Amino acid sequence: MPPISRYPVPELSDLPDDLRARILDVQAKAGFVPNVFLALAHRPAEWRAFMAYHDALLLKDTGSLTKGEREMIIVATSAANQCLYCVVAHGAILRIYEKKPLVADQVAVNHRKADIPPRQRAMLDFALKVCNDSAAVDEADFERLRPHGFSDDDIWDIAAITAFFGLSNRMANVAGMRPNDEFYLMGRLPRDKK
Repeated sequence: MPPISRYPVPELSDLPDDLRARILDVQAKAGFVPNVFLALAHRPAEWRAFMAYHDALLLKDTGSLTKGEREMIIVATSAANQCLYCVVAHGAILRIYEKKPLVADQVAVNHRKADIPPRQRAMLDFALKVCNDSAAVDEADFERLRPHGFSDDDIWDIAAITAFFGLSNRMANVAGMRPNDEFYLMGRLPRDKK
């Protein structure tokens, strides 16, 4: 099996206690350790900063963006940035949150033809503009989002998620980060009842 990163991947036992505890918590919930946690852990200070901003954007309970919409932004912009890791990993999460086994593939390839409502289509149009040409964002972009119920804070969130995953996509690509095999089937098939 190919390595998960071209950079050194530390052993779990060698990590600082806070990183190890977070990784073990994720493993207990998911049943495996997402490779991103280990690939970024060779720089603990950066890992902590990355995870703090990740959590601030994705785990907050304010604003009108659903968890699925946040993942949709990640999948669409990660596809534009050609980041295999994020498209595969966040595509799995998107399928689970939306309970739609086809949505991640549709959003990654062409969100304008995806089976999503106009609100999400407008959100992704804006996210991709931020991703590909942020200097061209103007008041007209805000005006196109407001009829869909997006506040200025929601629009900030769309832009912030896009920008953060621009960083994530680039680091994953440079590191040659490999998605976990488990992600490919998540949310596509019914879960085993135990």
